[in-house]
Amino acid sequence: MKKVTRRNFISKTTTGVAGAILVPTILQSCDYGKSPSDRLLVAHIGVGSRGQEELKNYFTPLETIYSVATSDPFKQRRDASAHYINNVYKEKGIKAPKCKSYLNYEEILERDDIDAVHITTPDHWHVPAAIKAARAGKHIMLAKPLGLSYPNYKILEKELAANDVRFHYGTQQRSMRHMQLGVEMIKEGLIGEIEKVEVWAPGYNPVKSPVCNEVPMPDNFDFDLWTGPAPLNSYCPERVTNNSSWFQYDYSIGFLGGWGAHPLDIMVWALKEQMSRNYSCEGGGTFWKPGGMYNNIRGWDVNYEYDSGIELHFVDYETALQTNMVGYKNMKEGNGTTFYGTKGWISLSRSSAQSNIPELDSKLNNFPKNKSGRINSEENTMGQLFVDVVTGKTAETNPLDEAIISDSISHLADIAIRTKRKINWNSAKGEVVDDDEANKLFIREMRKPYSV
Repeated sequence: MKKVTRRNFISKTTTGVAGAILVPTILQSCDYGKSPSDRLLVAHIGVGSRGQEELKNYFTPLETIYSVATSDPFKQRRDASAHYINNVYKEKGIKAPKCKSYLNYEEILERDDIDAVHITTPDHWHVPAAIKAARAGKHIMLAKPLGLSYPNYKILEKELAANDVRFHYGTQQRSMRHMQLGVEMIKEGLIGEIEKVEVWAPGYNPVKSPVCNEVPMPDNFDFDLWTGPAPLNSYCPERVTNNSSWFQYDYSIGFLGGWGAHPLDIMVWALKEQMSRNYSCEGGGTFWKPGGMYNNIRGWDVNYEYDSGIELHFVDYETALQTNMVGYKNMKEGNGTTFYGTKGWISLSRSSAQSNIPELDSKLNNFPKNKSGRINSEENTMGQLFVDVVTGKTAETNPLDEAIISDSISHLADIAIRTKRKINWNSAKGEVVDDDEANKLFIREMRKPYSV
């Protein structure tokens, strides 16, 4: 007989997420000797600064999960995060399973008791780690941006379906009430038929591109594992910082995806059907100055034309300011999405919302604000929202198919700028039309033994 695990027990005692679902308390016989609990057991893969921030704000405050494992190539990070989790439960008087730290995340995936994983690795590890988690039957909350290789997106999509795994993309703006209301207004047609969308996001951080002077690797860090499927470069501490993982092409496409993921996701959320069509993309951009390690795009101005008739203009925030794209905004923010319809417009940013239709504008601003006038964020509800998706209380709110659409938009901008030509994207096939060179830029070779 097939072994009964917590994972397949939960799966068998809930129906598909599209229907009504009842979630029973997990029985002790399926809980491998732990105290009876209806809490999910969650592991955290990648516990750098962002991973620790989400762990502390999204997960440890919850009474619906236990955090039971951490993994990171940096020993200090994984051990400190596990210690923090254990200490939180101790201080609260909660008899939780002990949180253990691991170097290799695949050891976590071998544990039958773990129900879900929270992945906040560098970008180049996002999808490969998620694919292996899906094959292990673990539900997944995956940090944005999605990844680097379109074929791997489709592998992940296949594995989620084959293993009945639920997915939660880490675009936390979907948890914010003013975003939810604005998207609802657009879907209801309150600004008419959408004709144009303008999107902007930060292009870079104000840091210098460092030079890598190779040094011996420290004993408490596994650089080979950190590199994973990416090309193996020389080691220096400056190579493995947050900024270096964002601005080196071996590991990401920069803030085109890393920050663009947020406002582009809001657009796709509101206009999924229209954004699922074929489109063209062309434009220009600037790169980090040569001489240092950083070689990604740091400024862009790109236009898209969709078969649905919608036009998209996607720029970095500096360009948005220089061209007065956001001149109408009452509050200037580094990222945002403005929808222009036949009846009016709605603009949604992380801490503000605005419309030129007074009735809509009044509703969009009817939320608690801080002293600077910014709408208070509800992004810390992302952890509970993930739990609700896993347990079937709600359908997937941040699904993979929409993540693929928005992430591809970022990549097509990167490809158009690098090839210096107009790119035509076939959404059904997931490929650039009649352009092998362009397609190769959306397919990354994976270094063994880290292939999927």
